[in-house]
This record gives sequence, C-alpha cells and structure tokens, in this order.
Amino acid sequence: TEVTEKLEEVVMIWTKQIRQVLVESEQIRREADDVGPSAELEHWKSRMSSFNSLLDEIKSSRVKKIISILQAARSKTLKQWKELDGSITIAANEAKDNVRYLYTLDKFFGPLANASPVMMEHIPSLMNTVCMIYCTSPYYNTSEHMTSLFLKITNQMINTCKTYLCEG
Repeated sequence: TEVTEKLEEVVMIWTKQIRQVLVESEQIRREADDVGPSAELEHWKSRMSSFNSLLDEIKSSRVKKIISILQAARSKTLKQWKELDGSITIAANEAKDNVRYLYTLDKFFGPLANASPVMMEHIPSLMNTVCMIYCTSPYYNTSEHMTSLFLKITNQMINTCKTYLCEG
C-alpha cells in the first residue's frame, strides 16, 4: 500500500499538470489585430505538436507500468486519469484534423499576401475551400473557429491592399 500511495501521488501530480495544459490550450488566444491566416495554421501545428508530445509521454512504458500497477491495486485515481487521457486524445485529434484541413488553404496564403489586386481571382476558390472545411471538418466547423479564420483572411486582404497602395 505504501508503494501504491506513492504511485497515486505521482499520478495526481501528472493529472494536475495535464489539466493545466488542457486549460491553457482552451484559453482565448491573444493575437495582433492584423495577423493573417497563416497564423491560424501555425497555431494548430503548435498545438498538435504539444498534444502529440503529451500523448507520447502518456504512452511511454514508464507511465504504462505505473498505471498497470495502480489498476492491479484498484486505485481510485485511475478514473480521473482515464478521463484526462481521453481529453488529451480528443485534443490531439482535433489539432491534427484542423492542421490537415487548414493545409488545404495554405496554397492561397501566398497569393493572398502578394501586394497586388490579382489576389481577387483567388477569392472564389479560397471561399469554396473554406466552405468545404466548414462542411466536412468534425472539429473546425464551429462559429468561433470560422470567425477567427475569416478575420485573419480579411486582415491579410487589407494588409495586401495597404501594401499595394503604398507602393503605387
């Protein structure tokens, strides 16, 4: 029981740290007012990397051994652990899925950033791709995500037009 108690303490520390990561990942992002759509992709790539690292750690042999010992001891701390494991898996899947969908927009970021009104010819294809993301993505099709993306696309268009006007 002494070993079990020590292992439960370790798992409780991990649980607290993982909860902190999850809470931080859900906080509202602070970004510059004129940030473009490539920042959205970078945000999700960073989040995917963080959660994949966390998943790798959770699936390590050291963690698995501790969890199996606590399972054998029928520890009550495992209920919280399993819930967090599920939450991390969901967050990692969301980030991976969002990166995959946002990469479909990546080909538009260059033309959108070019200092030329020619970017306008890319807008219909860009909007069709955004619509496809909204219709098919299981995670990114929320009002919050789509508003953030449209805001960044609009920011990029405004910045491109400003640059064009200042150069001309």
